[in-house]
Amino acid sequence: MKLEGSCHCGAVRFTVNAPSPYPFMRCYCSICRKTAGGGGYAINLGADRHSLRVSGEAHLSVYRARLADGSTSTGERNFCSRCGSALWLYDPTWPDLVHPHASAIDTPLPVPPDRVHIMLDSKAGWVEPEVRDGDRCFDDYPDESLARWHERHGFA
Repeated sequence: MKLEGSCHCGAVRFTVNAPSPYPFMRCYCSICRKTAGGGGYAINLGADRHSLRVSGEAHLSVYRARLADGSTSTGERNFCSRCGSALWLYDPTWPDLVHPHASAIDTPLPVPPDRVHIMLDSKAGWVEPEVRDGDRCFDDYPDESLARWHERHGFA
């Protein structure tokens, strides 16, 4: 599925092809919720980095998070330097992938049949996850990938 996305002010626009377009995984880690979360979580999609096309690159900035052990993350969180909108995460550890934030996507996304809530041990105290029947919850990382979730549901 070809996804079109943009920041709030329109200075940065992008397109990317995503074989995994369902916004099913909510991440409550402190990095995601503080840099991109609106409901106390962020939703990242899986896409093909080689298909990423960007206009307005002059307005992109990158944040590399400080980890609990004091080291710096290899993940590059791309955002608009004008309005601060979180756009996508790229990590050179997985060079073929890019993870656009669902909140930056302008293309209508399909509604997932169930959701996965991850990093619940890191959620803010005021956040009450909206867990529905069929949802799965993890204190840390989940036991299946974005691609595997889509395959299991017949979406791949």
